[in-house]
Amino acid sequence: MPDTATGGPEAGGLERIALLRSLTPEQRAAVARQCRWRRFAADEQLIDHWADTRDVGFVVEGRVRVLSHSAGGREISFSDIEAGELVGEMSALDGRPRSASVVALTEGALVAFLPARPFQELATAHPELAMAMMLRLCDKLRGATDRIMELSTLGANNRVHAELLRLAKRGKRQGLAAIIAPIPVHSDIAARVSTTRETVARVLSDLTRDGLVERRPDALVVCDLGRLEMLVEDVRGGV
Repeated sequence: MPDTATGGPEAGGLERIALLRSLTPEQRAAVARQCRWRRFAADEQLIDHWADTRDVGFVVEGRVRVLSHSAGGREISFSDIEAGELVGEMSALDGRPRSASVVALTEGALVAFLPARPFQELATAHPELAMAMMLRLCDKLRGATDRIMELSTLGANNRVHAELLRLAKRGKRQGLAAIIAPIPVHSDIAARVSTTRETVARVLSDLTRDGLVERRPDALVVCDLGRLEMLVEDVRGGV
């Protein structure tokens, strides 16, 4: 899809970006004028792994995925980024090539790309924004540490349980239950926890049989979030 004009009609969309909430409307408008705005088709690439680019991408509409591929071509999925978040900040800060690829998951995903220098100037000029960025990077590092521990110590079944727990904690709560919507694709879960689609299907089937998971037409329901959390923590504690 073609680029839109810099600082185009979508400029007000930066109000949705969590990192920029400490800025005034005038300051966000100034940032918007420095951005290159673009809509992406589903599965279209925003950022290429190892590319020598530095822009930060603010995801204004839609959803994108951070991923890489093994030497054998197997997809390794790291995270899905929702509207209101950003991608590409590591290269903007350290000047090194991209550490992963980013592709659009939804048709018409709207992303505002801000060059590295203005992004660095934002971080140095606004302490609240800088603190929010540091907290975001801390959260990413803790998440990466958890995943390394899981890949190093847990079996495939337990890694699926842990990923399902992560998804459920981000879902809508309904009493003891948590609703995951849309329904996660088996291959996506498999790519995140380094296993096969068949293993994911088998684990979800077992959880459904045990009454812990219920599949609805538009959502996957974890019927007792506390029970799933206990299942995951019991295995982690026994390692």
